[in-house]
Amino acid sequence: MSEPQKSTAEGSPAGRIFDLATLRRLYAFIRPYQGRFYLLVLIIMLAAALAPVTPLLIRYTIDNEIAAGDYKGLSLMLASMVGVLVVQAVMQFSNTYLSGWLGQHVIRDIRVQLYHKILHLRLKFFDNTPIGRLVTRTISDVETLADVFSEGMAAIAGDILQLVLIIGVMFYTDWRLAAISLSMVPLMLISTYIFKEKIKASFNEVRTAVANLNAFVQEHITGMNIVQIFGSEKIEAEKFRAINDEHRKANIRSIWYYSIYFPVADILSAAGTGLVVWYGAREILNSEVTFGTVTAFVMFINLFFRPIRMLADRFNTLQMGIVSTDRILKLLDSDDYTQNNGSYVPEKLRGQVEFENVWFAYNDENWVLRDISFRVNEGETVAFVGATGAGKSSIINLLSRFYDINRGHIRIDGRDLHDYELGALRRNIGVVLQDVFLFSDTIENNITLGDPTISRESMIEAAKLVGVHEFIERLPGGYQYNVMERGATLSVGQRQLISFVRAMVQNPRIIVLDEATSSVDTETEELIQRAIEKLMKGRTAIVIAHRLSTIQKADNIIVVDKGHLVEQGTHEELLQREGAYANLYRMQYKEMA
Repeated sequence: MSEPQKSTAEGSPAGRIFDLATLRRLYAFIRPYQGRFYLLVLIIMLAAALAPVTPLLIRYTIDNEIAAGDYKGLSLMLASMVGVLVVQAVMQFSNTYLSGWLGQHVIRDIRVQLYHKILHLRLKFFDNTPIGRLVTRTISDVETLADVFSEGMAAIAGDILQLVLIIGVMFYTDWRLAAISLSMVPLMLISTYIFKEKIKASFNEVRTAVANLNAFVQEHITGMNIVQIFGSEKIEAEKFRAINDEHRKANIRSIWYYSIYFPVADILSAAGTGLVVWYGAREILNSEVTFGTVTAFVMFINLFFRPIRMLADRFNTLQMGIVSTDRILKLLDSDDYTQNNGSYVPEKLRGQVEFENVWFAYNDENWVLRDISFRVNEGETVAFVGATGAGKSSIINLLSRFYDINRGHIRIDGRDLHDYELGALRRNIGVVLQDVFLFSDTIENNITLGDPTISRESMIEAAKLVGVHEFIERLPGGYQYNVMERGATLSVGQRQLISFVRAMVQNPRIIVLDEATSSVDTETEELIQRAIEKLMKGRTAIVIAHRLSTIQKADNIIVVDKGHLVEQGTHEELLQREGAYANLYRMQYKEMA
């Protein structure tokens, strides 16, 4: 099993902080909650405006009330400071709650849109995209956006406003102390810029490592039976250790930068405070500055340097949010989905199927089907046979529009396939695949797939027709029995029978069976064959068969070889021709002999 490939999207450098196009798209998700968003911005702005108030009150209290021994005035000022602290606490609570509330509602909406998009992507997209990367988009990348609202745009605006206000108040109070207080700012800005650039790169490495981990774990847990069958546990463990080491190294690099930056920022802040105390003490002795003013400036320095320290982190949070948003938007904007251009919803399909000069390739280069033409009349059964890779399964994938053809036409009841509304088309085509997938859910939900229009009575009737009702009733809980992930608690034959009921309960006009009996024993196959005869009565059936014994009664048998239709006819006609079908028939019975 191969290691996951790094996509260019994952390894791309982080985008610009103020990518206006991406921010506008992100704001579109905020629009339903713009009232609360603007309230959050207002609260952040007011909190920033209140930041210089407490130092100014303390300065006034020291220089006036305390110096004059006015205990009544001192009590009044203390009450004022308590009032300001209470208001700041309320604003802090409102800020934290509103930003969290907004973030969670927005990421909920984005996840819903993202998952809805994934549900409608073409199967070709999943052929080329590791599932782990889609998990990263839906979970990790979307979660990053929550931080954008709690520590991103509005918080950055509040920090910048606080810095501007504090600088203004400091210079208005005493320009000399203000200049000394800000003497460490150039060094702080340089260290902040270096930190921002380093942490930006490390964050992007962490995101890439997380995506690689998700892709690797998802793929290898899904294929665990292959790993154990071929005894590759040690090899796969080494691969995982290498990928996990990259994740560890990326995180340690970000921790290293944090470990350096914040002590440096604290040292610079302390140096600025020391300079103010040294210069202020000298000016107090010379009666040039009051004690209250120096005290206020010590507080101003803390209020000034704290937002600068936070800005670097907030900018990186916003930047990673922009990167995550960009990745999410690329997926949302992907046109690699089945276009539901049609609007025709038939009252009832007759079930006539026609392929006319159909060409198809999965990668637009190597043709899987070449100039295929055939017709299945209403109520007929047509079977496709041929070697593995001949193109049989591609035919039914095209019929259900899991993939779209490159050239030619496919018609049902004389109408082009693209004229049909996609949901209506697929509801009228019942598909039973060789590789059965069951969800970790009850048997009932695996049959109905949560469709409320399917009654319990019709489900039981379909189960009885297949002959599995009694088997299901014997299970603990009956139809409420949980089959676990991929139907692990059922045998291969039982899973196949459940999938057969799932197709029958939809009452489709066209039945497609893709090697539907190849994975079951003879007794189960006989059970299914009896159910198939009942199900096919009055319906069009398309069967891809491995066992030729199961299709001898088909109205038409088509032999496919390397994307071409090489011959067709009834079982007896094809045997008499002594062609490709006759050779396949003899080879199969020779193997059975």
